[in-house]
Amino acid sequence: MGRLTAIVLGSAGGGGYPQWNCLCASCRLAWSGDKRVKPRSQASLAVSADGENWTLINASPDLRAQLMATPQLRPRGGARGSPIAAVVLTGAEIDQIAGLLTLRERQPFALFATAQTHATLDANPIFGVLAADVVTRSVVAPEKPFALPGGLTAELFAVPGKVPLYLEDGGAPAAAEDGSNVGVELTLGSRRLAYVPGAAAMTQGLQQRLADTDVVLFDATLFADDEMIAAGVGEKTGRRMGHMPLDGEGGSLAALAMTSGRRILTHINNTNPILIEGSPERNKVEAARFEVAEDGMEIVL
Repeated sequence: MGRLTAIVLGSAGGGGYPQWNCLCASCRLAWSGDKRVKPRSQASLAVSADGENWTLINASPDLRAQLMATPQLRPRGGARGSPIAAVVLTGAEIDQIAGLLTLRERQPFALFATAQTHATLDANPIFGVLAADVVTRSVVAPEKPFALPGGLTAELFAVPGKVPLYLEDGGAPAAAEDGSNVGVELTLGSRRLAYVPGAAAMTQGLQQRLADTDVVLFDATLFADDEMIAAGVGEKTGRRMGHMPLDGEGGSLAALAMTSGRRILTHINNTNPILIEGSPERNKVEAARFEVAEDGMEIVL
C-alpha cells in the first residue's frame, strides 16, 4: 500500500492573494514585498496514493500556474499525457470550477461531483469543451464512497453552505445541506484526510465526522465575521457569503477544538490577518494548534 499524499496547490480564497484590485491592509503588505506575507493562489488540492495517479480537489482559475509550480503534475508519457486522472468538485463556485477550462485539451480524466454541481456545469455550454468522449462525468451522492484512480477512496459529505453567488436569486439564501456545498473525505487504509474549503456553520454531524480525522483542511476565509465590512472592501459578513469566521462565538477555532489530528486552515481571504506572520491573529490560531496552509505545502500520511 502506498501513502496518502496531498499537495496544497492553492490556499487563498476567491481572487487569490494579493487580490488584483485590492489595497486592504494585508494586500498592501503583499504588493510592497513585505517578507511577513506570501502570495497565494486560489484554493485547491492534489491527492494521490501511488504518486502516479493524481486527483484534483477543485479546479481553481489559477490551475495552469499551479500545475507549472508542481512537478508531480507536469506532463509525462508520450507526446501528450498527464498524471491528472480525476477531478472532484466540492461545489460550483467560480473558484472551484473555472480551472476545468484549462483541462480542455482532450485529456482523459474522470469528473466527480454531486448532482447539483453537475447540473450547473451542464447548464453552461462553455463546459462542453470537456469532450464527453474523453471526460467521464460521474454523479456522486453524499455519504457514498467511491474509488479514485490509484487506490484512494473518496466520500463526499454535506456541509452547510449556499449556492454560488452567480446563482443567487435575490435575498439572502439560508445555509443549507442540499448538495450544493460538500466536503471530501479521502481514505487510504486507516488514514483519513478531510477537505472542507467552505463551511457556513458547524453541525453536530460534521463535528463528529472531523473529530478523529488524521488531517482536516478547513475553511478559514475570514478571521472575524464582519472583517470585510470593517476593512471597507465589502458589504457582506462571512456567514452571508457562506463562510463561518475563525474567531468569536460559533467560530471554527472553537468548533474544531475537539479534533485530534492536524488542523490546517485554507481558503484564506485576502483581508484575513492570519496571512501575516507574527500578527496577533496568526499567533492566536497557532497557539490553538492550527496550521496555516501555504501553496506547495505537502502532507503525507
